[in-house]
Amino acid sequence: MNYFLRRYNKLFILITLTLIFVQGCYINSIKSMVLPTTELATTECKIIKHTLGESCIPFKPQRIVTLDENIMEALLALDLKPIATTQPNIAGSIIPKLGNKAEGIVSLGKESQPNIEKIIQLKPDLILGFFIGAEKYKLFSQIAPTIQLDYIQADWKNSLLKIGEITDRSEKVQELLEQYQQRIQNLRAFINKKLKRMTVSISRFYAGNQVTEFRTKYSFPGSLLTEVGISMPEMQKQLTTNENQPLVSVSLEQLKLLDADILFVALDPGAETSFQKYQNSQLWQQLNVVKNNQVYTVDSGYWIFGNILSATAILEDLLKYLTNNLNN
Repeated sequence: MNYFLRRYNKLFILITLTLIFVQGCYINSIKSMVLPTTELATTECKIIKHTLGESCIPFKPQRIVTLDENIMEALLALDLKPIATTQPNIAGSIIPKLGNKAEGIVSLGKESQPNIEKIIQLKPDLILGFFIGAEKYKLFSQIAPTIQLDYIQADWKNSLLKIGEITDRSEKVQELLEQYQQRIQNLRAFINKKLKRMTVSISRFYAGNQVTEFRTKYSFPGSLLTEVGISMPEMQKQLTTNENQPLVSVSLEQLKLLDADILFVALDPGAETSFQKYQNSQLWQQLNVVKNNQVYTVDSGYWIFGNILSATAILEDLLKYLTNNLNN
């Protein structure tokens, strides 16, 4: 037994070292392609402090690359079109929802593995991303000034404010947030008048994943429900313990946790099979929300993570489906 255990440990260590070596070779090969950027004089740029240091960026960047679609949509809302962006690793993309707004933006592949060669070819003058990490930050900074932004799902407005500051669009951000707040107030007034005691549940289905989840008030969509005064089911509230908990996993046996007056099911690309497994369950058929025909499938491209364009799209969905519920 000890013999096999020793062999297993040796094999595990060998595989781990191989993966580290391959990743290191990839990063080094990319680094060899990157020419050191010319330092801008401080009179030609402005210093922006961020979590990985400080960067001197152009006063009016023209060729922005974003490493996250949430940043891309914030820029588009500010009438700034980035030249390229990455795609979400698992969730859907918001780009189809944006139509002509996002036309012409180059795809850099998945967030986890952006196409470095393509970024170099595009010659950006600014790179913006969430959770870049120190190693990749050093690499991207050789291509163009790079800024790592913070993103807290329930506090997405701060990301928008920071992007507005970086791009000298702070006044535009305030204008957008005032318009957004007016939508919130209108929807909140409608809910208070017509649907005050309604509960709403938000679930997400992944491709190939065996369990689903519900999104808490600390998630991006959950924070919007809180803003408009919609309550989540009591059982979900009891399982939501802290602000670092945007979701709670729900197995097939725990389906009762999803029950509410309305259930929104956000589907990732290819998640239809996983969703069908739950739908075929007898426990699913026993949910009141299913019996009342109040389950609505929505796109995870803007329902799970996002910024102001996604938030506005969710508010539109809420008004549509809540009105439908009222008419029934």
